Amino acid sequence: MNTIAEDVRQTAVRARAAAATLAPLSRVDKDRALYAMADAILAAGQPVLQANAEDVAMARDAGTGTAMVDRLTLTTDRLVAIAGGLRKVAALDDPVGEVVRGRRLPNGIELRQVRVPLGVVGIIYEARPNVTVDAAGLCLKSGNAVLLRGSASAARTNAALVAVLREAAAGAGLPADAVALVPGADHESVKQLMRLRGLVDVLIPRGGAGLIRAVVAESTVPVIETGVGNCHVYVDVDADLDQALAIVLNAKTQRVSVCNAAETLLVHAGVADAFLPRVLTALRQAGVTIHGDDAVRAHDPSALPATEQDWATEYLSLDMAVRVVGSLAEAVAHIRQWGSGHTEAIITRSLEASRRFVATCDSAAVMVNASTRFTDGERFGFGAEIGISTQKLHARGPMGPSELTSTTWVGVGDGHLVI
Repeated sequence: MNTIAEDVRQTAVRARAAAATLAPLSRVDKDRALYAMADAILAAGQPVLQANAEDVAMARDAGTGTAMVDRLTLTTDRLVAIAGGLRKVAALDDPVGEVVRGRRLPNGIELRQVRVPLGVVGIIYEARPNVTVDAAGLCLKSGNAVLLRGSASAARTNAALVAVLREAAAGAGLPADAVALVPGADHESVKQLMRLRGLVDVLIPRGGAGLIRAVVAESTVPVIETGVGNCHVYVDVDADLDQALAIVLNAKTQRVSVCNAAETLLVHAGVADAFLPRVLTALRQAGVTIHGDDAVRAHDPSALPATEQDWATEYLSLDMAVRVVGSLAEAVAHIRQWGSGHTEAIITRSLEASRRFVATCDSAAVMVNASTRFTDGERFGFGAEIGISTQKLHARGPMGPSELTSTTWVGVGDGHLVI
């Protein structure tokens, strides 16, 4: 076995031993560690920010795009928010031991299904150092050990953060190996991690479409698939247009580099003449480049002609594809063809229209008269999120502590025998 393969394997072995220690811990024990980790992140602010500044400088020198640099960058305010996320996770109910369902069987056995940790969770992610802390906190809260494999672009930041988290966990009486970086800086270490079926219970990729596809295709470890965010806002014929304008601007421009930012705007033909001049002007003033169909370009000849690639693109930039549709059904058909199953929003005063949109979109989250930017673990009350699952098995949507558990069936009898 080559050195990197053995290094990755031994890291997983230690994580598995740590997971066995974590599984029976009380909420008090886990929360004490989470609060200690939050305090430690703030106390170590300057060294972490210095490490991050070095990563950011290298990323810029390498010509990394603006959106990715923004995801990579930490500031004092972002560190405060990250520490605050750990405290919010600590304040959540402990999912471990929760009874999902139960009943007394006719033969007298008491049967119940209870939540238990997954065990060892591997996270493969790109230049988002906040994921390092969010993942560690959520996994610890749900009784799991976590193996973190961030991108090389955030290597210094992640190393600094994980050192802080491990020391704080150990100081609170937990095994340091509850949180570990996967050794290695190239694809070989990722490949070895994906082969550790039996040591690693689940892998969660978090990043661009290429990363997610590669992990799903290559891993022998079970994968919870997170997805890219080609999110849509549909302005219905019964929309409040003032409200629609505010929501579109927020969904597109509030923060463009995140997966819950809107990438496509669909406008019902019945309100296009009234709404398009307003929204296109506002988007242009916000610096957004419009990629429009013929109906949109009739209102704004400066808009770029939209192509099929535009309908399928998660821009993560100040770009937006805009199309006029003839009906709610046509809007939904567009979303089902081109969307990524992440988040869609409808702006309408019609209860029937909102119900049909929710029932037919087939996405992990659907917003009614609200921005797509609300699809987020913290905004959903999870404190943070491990990712946003766009698959339909086990977990869907923002993943908090409960989504990082499995279940065990417990049957309690009194000498019962099968005859």
